[in-house]
Amino acid sequence: MPLLSIRNVSRRFGGIVAVDDVSLDVERGEIVGLIGPNGAGKTTVFNLVTRLYRPDAGEISFEGKSLLDTPPYRIVVHGIARTFQNLELFRTMTVLDNVLVGAHARSGKRSAAEILDYLGLADIADRPAGDLPFGTLKRVETARALISEPELLLLDEPAGGLSHEEVGELADAIRRIGVDFELTILLVEHHMNLVMRVSDRVHVLDFGRRIASGTPQQVQADPAVIEAYLGSQEGNGSAPA
Repeated sequence: MPLLSIRNVSRRFGGIVAVDDVSLDVERGEIVGLIGPNGAGKTTVFNLVTRLYRPDAGEISFEGKSLLDTPPYRIVVHGIARTFQNLELFRTMTVLDNVLVGAHARSGKRSAAEILDYLGLADIADRPAGDLPFGTLKRVETARALISEPELLLLDEPAGGLSHEEVGELADAIRRIGVDFELTILLVEHHMNLVMRVSDRVHVLDFGRRIASGTPQQVQADPAVIEAYLGSQEGNGSAPA
């Protein structure tokens, strides 16, 4: 049984079909990439899983149980945590207090101090988040997600705004976190080199529909994926923003 199962899910915004009859599974212990050109529906899928949006059709289940009647504030209790494409931190609060927010509904065995130390943030625990560089804030948001000890971690554009060196470090960190925290990870990311480096499987969306699934090697060779990206992987290794 998949940890996360999305079956025939659709979501419309007025006349725009953001997600169109999408089905995909995420197996326990995997790192799964969810990619596609800008506007393909990737973040909408995240928002459907975390119940910020309700699907117009279809089913979403976690550990075999439907999530459709679960309010957004209860998602973390089920063992699902996420980060955001646009940082959602309290900038006047300290790093430590931002992380402790993540433990409000559910906390795990590791303390906030342990998680901050794990992510190299212990020395800045008492600093306001608003004083910190963007790359560091990304780690703070990850720490906030990890303190709830989720079974499924949704990472939304974790490489956005990072330098080439930071992206390389992030790839290593995602793999390490998956093992050390015994996590299943679903990753939305434009940086193709990162996705292909860390993912066990990859699903590809285009105009709200799933057009390909498979190993990174299979997806990279799929003609439908190549057409969707129009050769945009050449050069800097990133999909279109």
